[in-house]
Amino acid sequence: MVKIAIRPAEESESDVLTMISFAAKRYWNYPEAYLDIWKTELTITADYIKDNYVYVAEDNGQIIGYISVLEVQEDFMVSKVLLRKGFWLEHIFILPEFIGLGIGTQLIGAAKSICVKGNIDGLSMLSDPYAKGFYEKMGAKYMGEVPSSIKRRTVALFELKI
Repeated sequence: MVKIAIRPAEESESDVLTMISFAAKRYWNYPEAYLDIWKTELTITADYIKDNYVYVAEDNGQIIGYISVLEVQEDFMVSKVLLRKGFWLEHIFILPEFIGLGIGTQLIGAAKSICVKGNIDGLSMLSDPYAKGFYEKMGAKYMGEVPSSIKRRTVALFELKI
């Protein structure tokens, strides 16, 4: 396991985090058409960093990944599925060359610490199909499949109790 430093993201780091988002998705060989659909979702802005819990993972001063936790104020519908208001792990992305080195586990640990400090009792998350095993390993409970923003594709809904 590579030992990293985890700290709050700075608004000026939005471009780096956006690059990491796209690099991590490309690692799984998704078609560029999917990345076009996900463009808004994968683009991290300074306002996003300011308005949410966004933490970066650094290795020798280089940002190699990040995690974001946000509060959803209202229940919302995704296709015919009602997703509940509360706190969500929206993003966890790591540069491809650092995948599999324990960075994700350390970032989940940081998310749990955020929750403890904020008196948050759990996180919901929508998981990319390639990440399901990771979330299960982290102790998240699989709640079922929900429609993706890509037609004829689903993502897994997980809940992680803190």
